[in-house]
Amino acid sequence: MKKTAIVFPGQGSQSVAMLADVAAQFPEVEKTFAEGSSVLGYDLWKLVQQGPADVLNQTVHTQPALLAASVALWRIIQSRQSIKPEILAGHSLGEYTALVCANALSFQDAIRLVAARGQYMQDAVPANIGALAAIVGLDDAVVKILCDNTVQANEVLAPANYNCPGQLVIAGHRTAVERALITAKEQGARLAMLLPVSVPSHCVLMKPAAERLAELLKTISITTPAVPVINNVDVVVYQDAAAIRDGLVRQLFMPVRWVETVQSFVKLGVTRVIECGPGKVLSGLNKRIAAELELASANDVSSLTLVME
Repeated sequence: MKKTAIVFPGQGSQSVAMLADVAAQFPEVEKTFAEGSSVLGYDLWKLVQQGPADVLNQTVHTQPALLAASVALWRIIQSRQSIKPEILAGHSLGEYTALVCANALSFQDAIRLVAARGQYMQDAVPANIGALAAIVGLDDAVVKILCDNTVQANEVLAPANYNCPGQLVIAGHRTAVERALITAKEQGARLAMLLPVSVPSHCVLMKPAAERLAELLKTISITTPAVPVINNVDVVVYQDAAAIRDGLVRQLFMPVRWVETVQSFVKLGVTRVIECGPGKVLSGLNKRIAAELELASANDVSSLTLVME
């Protein structure tokens, strides 16, 4: 019998009109978005379907939109073909989705949390002061040294996402990030480019946001997950509510260890990983991390149908 892990994507997987085909066939989509809209006070489904893209791509909107999309797909799968995953995980924002799907966190509370998280992140660093960039084709250790050698007085620059072997995202002050990209190209990187994200997540510039998130998390009801959830920060299974609160706070200013997360699936005997959410970003990374895994995506009608067979 296949052992299955289900993973949930983070920011960057959103697009205007995502899930339109799914919503036409499955009422769970608009129902889930309506639940989210009632918490947020604006029509989240209308924003996702009509845009404009620059508004959807603001992190304060992107985070609840992706959470709702992934939860809706999960609900469809569970209502028609109850896949019993061995374990869940999510990339950054996706970890909140995993906790909702593991019944550790209510969907309404999660929507509140990620909308606030987005706002706190935007507030923490003024526009154009911070940046994220992807570097492809250099070893992780080389990129870490590059960051250490590039940073100047009072600047922040550090690895933010260990996405797959040879692909690392760095975060920090824009000036430092831009210098690092020049050095990375000089050292032979196949790709070194700024990402279209204004918030330098997963570095210490997010400490002010993390402090505010910690206060909000004190007011949120969290229970032990019904399905094991591996966290981004320590790559361990959450054991209780206190660990979840701590992990979600530290996640904001510490790197996402996605390579180790997928490797841990293999160690647990997982043979199939389903990406539940818009896009196929994680499936692309997972293929490069562990080629032996059977990979599937659930992001439109045809892929959902395959997963539910």
